Amino acid sequence: MGKDDRTDGPATDADVPAWVAGLGLPGLADIHVHFLPQPVMDKVWAYFDAHGWSEGGDWTIHYRLPEDERLAVVRHLGLRAVPALTYAHKPGMAAWLNEWCADFARRVPDAVPCGTFFPEPEAAHYVPEALERGVRLFKTHVTVGDFDPTDPLLDPAWAAVQEAGVPVVLHAGSGPHPGRHTGPAPVAALLRRFPRLVLVIAHLGMPEHHEFADLAEQYAGVHLDTTMAGTDYVQARSPLPPDYLPRLRHLQDKVVLGADFPNIPYPYAHQLQALARWDLGDDWLRDVLWHNGARLMRLPQTRPEPAPAPAPDPAPGPDPAEGGR
Repeated sequence: MGKDDRTDGPATDADVPAWVAGLGLPGLADIHVHFLPQPVMDKVWAYFDAHGWSEGGDWTIHYRLPEDERLAVVRHLGLRAVPALTYAHKPGMAAWLNEWCADFARRVPDAVPCGTFFPEPEAAHYVPEALERGVRLFKTHVTVGDFDPTDPLLDPAWAAVQEAGVPVVLHAGSGPHPGRHTGPAPVAALLRRFPRLVLVIAHLGMPEHHEFADLAEQYAGVHLDTTMAGTDYVQARSPLPPDYLPRLRHLQDKVVLGADFPNIPYPYAHQLQALARWDLGDDWLRDVLWHNGARLMRLPQTRPEPAPAPAPDPAPGPDPAEGGR
């Protein structure tokens, strides 16, 4: 595969594994993947059906499949581990979602153990408990949860994840739908109180791209995920600022692959096409598609070596009866 092929990106999902291998990578480290209890997933899909981006019908879920088929898809695409990002929208929900995530991690051998939290007194207990169980990734959603990330009820949760160095995928940008607490200002206030947090700002912080890039430059633990960024679907509705791509080049070690599987209105390959056509270089793609996410999710940095093949039987020696002839 030549350089031009890599710049074009994979044409279809079937082309993704070869395209990734052409970059010399063992696979993809996608930090923004959703697996949810099926009744919750059904409600999420129903919301997109009814509301879409701006109206019902303009956001068609591409991977509306049973869980086992969705797992087969991400494995075929080359995800070396499978996050199960969940998020609570009301009190009393997060602990239940964390139990579901723990079960998902037990039954899915390549799962990344995940969790979530919500501003409620119980968060002071269930977040440390999740960390003790080995959770390596959290997700919170400021818009859906309609909460201020600086809510004092969240202080014990933020303190626990900061101490553990475990990343939190945080949907805090005002796109596609703004909320009462979205935007960079609440996140900046949070970071002033917990400056060592490892945050992954979903969707590059859309549409406040530059403001969240400022936070990524200011704080060592702040990262940006690529979820839906640069795709034709989003560019038609909330395009990247024209002067933004040089900042992503500068933030090469802070940009992480995210795709929002399965809740996307186009094939997964199109997200990779969007990143490739930014033409920021193969080294940039390698860090974004693999190295940065693998570091944050604590994945092995190389593909596991296959077991050695059995040694062949030794070639037969000369027959002594033949006198060595």
